[in-house]
Amino acid sequence: MSKLPGGVLNLPKDYNRSALKQDVLAGLTVIVMLVPQGMAYALLAGLPPVMGLYASTIPLIIYALFGSSRKLAIGPVAMASILIFSGVSLYAEPQSSEYITLVLLLTLMVGVMQFVLGVINAGAFVKFISQNVINGFTSAVAITIGFSQLGNFFGIEMPNQSRILPVLTALFQDISDIHIPTAMIGVVSLMVLTGLRRRTKLPLPLIVVTLSIVIVFFFRLDQEGVQIVGDVPKGFPAIALPTLDLSAMQVLFPTALTIALIAMMESLSITKTLAGKDSPPLNVNKELRAIGLSNMIGAFFSAYAVTGSFSRSAVNHGAGAVSQVAMIITAVGVGLTLFFLTPLFYYLPQTTLAALILSAVAGLINIPSLRYAFRIKPADGWVWVVTFAATLLVGIQWGLLIGVGVSLCILINRISHPHIVEEGWDEKSKSYRDVKRFPQATRVPGKVLLRIDARIHFSNVSYIEKVMESVIIEAEENMGTLYDVVIDMGGANDIDTAGIEALERLIRKYKSRENINVWFVELKGPVRDLLLRAGWDERFPDVMSYLPLDEFLKKKQEPNDYMI
Repeated sequence: MSKLPGGVLNLPKDYNRSALKQDVLAGLTVIVMLVPQGMAYALLAGLPPVMGLYASTIPLIIYALFGSSRKLAIGPVAMASILIFSGVSLYAEPQSSEYITLVLLLTLMVGVMQFVLGVINAGAFVKFISQNVINGFTSAVAITIGFSQLGNFFGIEMPNQSRILPVLTALFQDISDIHIPTAMIGVVSLMVLTGLRRRTKLPLPLIVVTLSIVIVFFFRLDQEGVQIVGDVPKGFPAIALPTLDLSAMQVLFPTALTIALIAMMESLSITKTLAGKDSPPLNVNKELRAIGLSNMIGAFFSAYAVTGSFSRSAVNHGAGAVSQVAMIITAVGVGLTLFFLTPLFYYLPQTTLAALILSAVAGLINIPSLRYAFRIKPADGWVWVVTFAATLLVGIQWGLLIGVGVSLCILINRISHPHIVEEGWDEKSKSYRDVKRFPQATRVPGKVLLRIDARIHFSNVSYIEKVMESVIIEAEENMGTLYDVVIDMGGANDIDTAGIEALERLIRKYKSRENINVWFVELKGPVRDLLLRAGWDERFPDVMSYLPLDEFLKKKQEPNDYMI
C-alpha cells in the first residue's frame, strides 16, 4: 500500500493503514457536506439538483488521480454556479433541456481552457490579477448569490438576474407575497447553520436537510405551497458528448474564460493556505491540468464545472485527510447516494437549499481586506471598491474585467512613475539620505546626487528625464555653480535601449553645457554589461563606476580608482 505507480494519487512515502483510516474518515465527513451543498449549488446554477451530485463523483476521482494537492476538495461551488447562471441564463431558460445542453458545453470549454493553460505553463499569469480584485469580486459575488436565493428562501417569484438592482426591485414589489411556511423553514435552517457553526462539530447541513424533509413530509407542507426538490433520478446518466455548437461556443467563451480563471485562482489560494510542511511543492500548471481534466471528463457524465471548495477543503483537512484517497472515498459515497438514496430527497424544501447557500457564501464577504487595503495603500482599496461596485451594478463578468483593467492601469502608472530620490549628506547617520524624507540631510555643494529605484525602460524614461531635469535646474538656481551630477544606479536592475539612449542624452547635454560631469555609480553587473554592449567603454569611458555612492565620492579625487 505504501507504493503505487509513479504519480498516482500523489501518496506520501510513508502511507500506511493508519493513514488510510484517516482518509476514509475525512472522506465520509466531506460527504455529509457535499451531498446537500452539491444539490444546492446546482439549483443556484439553474440546474436540476441531481447535477450537483453528478459533479461530485467522476470529477473528484479524476482530480485525485492527476492533482498535486493532497488536501484540496473539489466539487460544485457557489462562485462557479452563479457564474454559470449569469452567463447561460441569457440564452436559455434555467433547468430547460437547452439550458442544460449549454451548461455541459460550457463545462467542456472551461476544462479545455484550464488544461491548455496548464500545458502551456500559463499558471504564472494569475499573478497579474491582484488580490484586491479577487477580494472585491468575491465579496460582490457573495452578495449577488445571496440575493439570487431570496426567491427560493421566501417562496416568492423573483427574476432570473445576476445583477442586484433588478432583484432588489422585485423583492420590494413582491414582499407582500412571502410564503410564511417557506420563510419559516428557511429562517430556522439558516439560524441553525450559522448560529451553531462554531459551537458544535455535528454535521449541521445533514441535520438541517434531514429535519426539513421530515417536517415537510409529516405536515404535508408541499401541498401548502412549499416548493420541494421532487423526483431525483437514480444512478448515473448515460455517457454523452456535449453538443458542439460553434455559435454557442462563441457566446459562451467569455463566461468560460471567467470561470476558468476564477476556478484557477480559488483552487490555488486554497491549496497554498492548507499546504502543510509535508506537502509536495505546489505545481500550478499541474493543478490547472488536473482540474481541466476533471471538467472535461465530467462534462461527458452530465457534471457541471467544478473547482476547489474552501469550506470542504478545510473540513477535509480538519478531519485528518492524508491524501486524495479521501476524495475518492467521497466520490464513491456520493455515487452510492445516487444509486440508493435519491428517493429520500423528494420532500427536501428548496428554501433549505437556499439557506445552505446563504450560510456558505456569508464568509466570502471580505470587508477586513478592504479596511486593510485602505490602511496600507489607498489605491489598492479603490481597486477593491471599483471591482465590488462594478460586479454588483454592471454584472459579474464585466465586474471582474473592470477590476482587472483598473488594477493594471494602476500598475502601469506605478511602473511609468518610478521612485527617484535626491540625496544629501546626513551627519547623524554618516550616510547619504533622501533629502525629502530626512530634512536634516544637506545637499553637497556643487553636486546633484540622484538615486533611481527602478528598472529603466521605454515606459518610464520620459518621466525619469523630466524629474532629473527639474532637480538639476533647481540645484543650479540654488547653488549657482554645478560641477557634478552623480546618479546612484544601485536600485536599477535592468535597462533597455530607450533607457540607454536617455542616459546618453543626459551625458551629452551636460557635457556640452558648462562642462558639467555626469557619473553613474554602483552599476550592477547586468546593467553594466548592457552599457558596455552599447559602446560606452569607448564613447563614455569615464562616467561608469561599480562603487557605491559614498565610496565613489570619497575616492573621486583619486583618478582611475573608481572607474570600471
